[in-house]
Amino acid sequence: MIVRHRVVVLALNGVIPFELGIPSRVFGRAHDTDGNLLYDVQTCTADGRPVRSDADFSVSVDHGPELLAEADTVVIPASYELGPAYDEGRLPADLERALAFVRPGTRYVSICTGSYILAAAGLLDGLRATTHWRNTEHFQRTYPQVRVDPDVLFVDEGHILTSAGVAAGLDLCLHIVRRDHGSDVANRVARRCVVPPWRDGGQAQYIERPIPESTSESTAATREWALHRLGEPLALNRLAAHANMSVRTFTRRFGEEVGTTPNRWLTTRRVDRARQLLETTDLSVDVIAREVGFGTGTSLRQHMGAVLGVPPSAYRRTFRGQAVLASQSSAGSPALSARSRNASTAESMVG
Repeated sequence: MIVRHRVVVLALNGVIPFELGIPSRVFGRAHDTDGNLLYDVQTCTADGRPVRSDADFSVSVDHGPELLAEADTVVIPASYELGPAYDEGRLPADLERALAFVRPGTRYVSICTGSYILAAAGLLDGLRATTHWRNTEHFQRTYPQVRVDPDVLFVDEGHILTSAGVAAGLDLCLHIVRRDHGSDVANRVARRCVVPPWRDGGQAQYIERPIPESTSESTAATREWALHRLGEPLALNRLAAHANMSVRTFTRRFGEEVGTTPNRWLTTRRVDRARQLLETTDLSVDVIAREVGFGTGTSLRQHMGAVLGVPPSAYRRTFRGQAVLASQSSAGSPALSARSRNASTAESMVG
């Protein structure tokens, strides 16, 4: 019997419908190779009654706060009615009572301004976190004990994860699926949702700034070109030359379009490629390091440790082990393989 990971979404008054629907849409589309759902997603409110959305309708739910006691992951989407969590830096009484149901060790996730609730509950003290870029300065003033990162799409602190605004909730939920079950599952979910498995850069690229001087120059073609040459030396002057720009112009344009530096972008893409090879091949760490452009296994270990917090060997044990078990199960049973093919076919037909 498959034991699904229980995700409970806590809907607040003033909830934004788009963010409210993200957990169900992402986690609810995650299947294993046999077509079994990997998550059970349910929604509750702090008192079991309907909540107002920020649109012209209310949201009726089937569960009250007691459902939080069954959660493996609690997700708090954005709301425009955060009350004292926004104005005074304290948790409203009804949410304090509701969160008391949550078991120790439960994973917390916030989407956009849902981070205010986690901060008001003291769950983000001393941790890195993010929220919508328009709120980061206010969030930092209200909760000085939180280390606010205004530039990223999401922050993963292990048992507590926070995202920037709106669509960054999709990025974060896909990241969680990838962390829980590997890239193949997350990529299938992303395709079903018609969104990229990951987005380049952080939310800095979306912050309102004066409109840059009109130009036809773009780094998009060079980024695409570089993705097919990750194993080669890609110095900044080579990238700029491909884009027919000076190094200074290329660096500035790259930052405006992507929200990060070329070197940081390259490192992230190389780590992503290394993750894929660790999950799907038996290549040694040294070979993978050369394939993705890090040169040596030592360099790959350093970069994976900085980006993911784990070395390649530990990452492979976690994700390659799951893939091998799934492959062995399918290979050992013709009927099981047929079900997998049927599930894959059904998946491609359902939105």
